Amino acid sequence: MKPRNLDEPVLAYARKDFAAFRQTLAVQEVLEAIRRQGVGEKVVYFYVVDEDGRLVGVLPTRRLLTASLDKRLSDIMVKRVVTIPHTATVLDACEFFILHKFLGFPLVDEEGRIVGVVDVSFFSQEVFEIAERERWDEVFETIGFHVSQVRDATPFKAFRYRFPWLIATIGSGVACAFLAAAYGATLATSLVVAAFLALLLGIGESVSVQSMSVTIQALRAVKPSFGWYTQALKRELATALLLGVGCGAVVGLVVVLWHGFSLPAVVISSSIVLSLLTACVLGLSVPSLLHWLKLDPKIAAGPVTLAVTDICTLLIYFTVARWLLLS
Repeated sequence: MKPRNLDEPVLAYARKDFAAFRQTLAVQEVLEAIRRQGVGEKVVYFYVVDEDGRLVGVLPTRRLLTASLDKRLSDIMVKRVVTIPHTATVLDACEFFILHKFLGFPLVDEEGRIVGVVDVSFFSQEVFEIAERERWDEVFETIGFHVSQVRDATPFKAFRYRFPWLIATIGSGVACAFLAAAYGATLATSLVVAAFLALLLGIGESVSVQSMSVTIQALRAVKPSFGWYTQALKRELATALLLGVGCGAVVGLVVVLWHGFSLPAVVISSSIVLSLLTACVLGLSVPSLLHWLKLDPKIAAGPVTLAVTDICTLLIYFTVARWLLLS
């Protein structure tokens, strides 16, 4: 049976046919025991235990086969063993493989006794399938619904799940249309400013989705607090400033090469910086607020964040344009 998600206990999928030997045994005794009893279907490392069965070392196969026959295991074992608690999840175990890059890890209980072993083959065959499946689930959740809700659903049922979240998009579109009409005189003064309207919206949405995705992942692993939010906000603002300056410089250079240095180039570049700062703050704040309200941030954050980001982006763009072009 394959694990359903990365939060399941890894112990349920650990191998139980690991090879463990007492540290007082000699190499010759261990080799004879292996020939006589076997070592299970697949062995990555041999483990060394004390008289009470507690893990005290690990023995790579090469070291066992090349050591002198009269050597004790305690003399040739690697004493520094990286272990995984038996209460760990599949996701926790994945992090061990990524951080330490070993071929296998023993699972130990509170007293240090081995209760199972996970090796790299499990993760190459099983976990990456989970990650791929969850990645697609997150794509659907970002746009407003669980993929399980619409899989094999009738057209009416799919409509019932999907339409409410489109209302957020419709609402932001209508609001953006009113803003464009209200600032029509500003847009009429510069065709360049109007031409880059879609680009500004696209950049703002991309950055807000990036920040939102990072925040949703963080909310799955930590308990949010005001201190956590403050630290995350500082980090997002610093990142947004770098992104804004970089994108603003590139787009501003395009405008300068196209129409020469002018006020529209300043309008577009400065608006990009301000809108990306706002988009990052919204990408962090909307999922955090929904989590605080005990709503599902994975489902509601996408439509709400994008809608608010579009409105704020246009408001910033038009305000900066009116201030610089009509003042």
